[in-house]
Amino acid sequence: MKKLVLLMICCVFICAQTYSQAVRTGVGQPLFAADLSNADFDEGVWTVDSEGVLTATEDKMIWTKREYENFEITLEFKNESCSNSGVIIYCPNKSLWVSDAIEIQIADDFCARFRRWAPTWRCGGIFGHLAPSEINVVKQPGEWNTMKITARGKNIVVVLNGVKVTEMDMNLWTSGTTNPDGSEIPEWMPKPFAELGTKGLIGLQGKHGEAAIHFRNIYVTEF
Repeated sequence: MKKLVLLMICCVFICAQTYSQAVRTGVGQPLFAADLSNADFDEGVWTVDSEGVLTATEDKMIWTKREYENFEITLEFKNESCSNSGVIIYCPNKSLWVSDAIEIQIADDFCARFRRWAPTWRCGGIFGHLAPSEINVVKQPGEWNTMKITARGKNIVVVLNGVKVTEMDMNLWTSGTTNPDGSEIPEWMPKPFAELGTKGLIGLQGKHGEAAIHFRNIYVTEF
């Protein structure tokens, strides 16, 4: 019995130390549980393999069950050839995420047909609204990338593979048709970002197109 109690105490101590280290290093807490019990998704579409890699077989979302405001997300993603995905933040309504939320674009910028896309559709940009300051920062398909998204109210900063590629003040987006630089906003996104809220669900886009996207080590830190 004494050995069992001692073992339990050691386990608690190790867990506490691990949690404390995570907090000190700014890693935060896993956005999704290993068994996806705190996620909202279609069964059979999103799965986690034995190495903790999250993948979808269809173009469907996976969402948090709770809302977040003022936070930082860190994650790793791996494209396949011509992957097209995204991280969704500030989503107040899952059925209206395209028009009422913010999407940080994830894409294979090396895909030949994607090179015809508008700059605001490139990896690391705010989809349809703000192009990344540098392109082709994303790695070749098959390689893991790191992304950090910091969302403080109306201010959003995106760091891709250690390079700050996007910084947005949503207050400047007062039009639903034209970006501050004069470029056009997709017609299916008519709500000005200045009018959007800054609290909502966080989601990941699945297999949007013929190529899958893979995620791992997804953490969130709230401020």
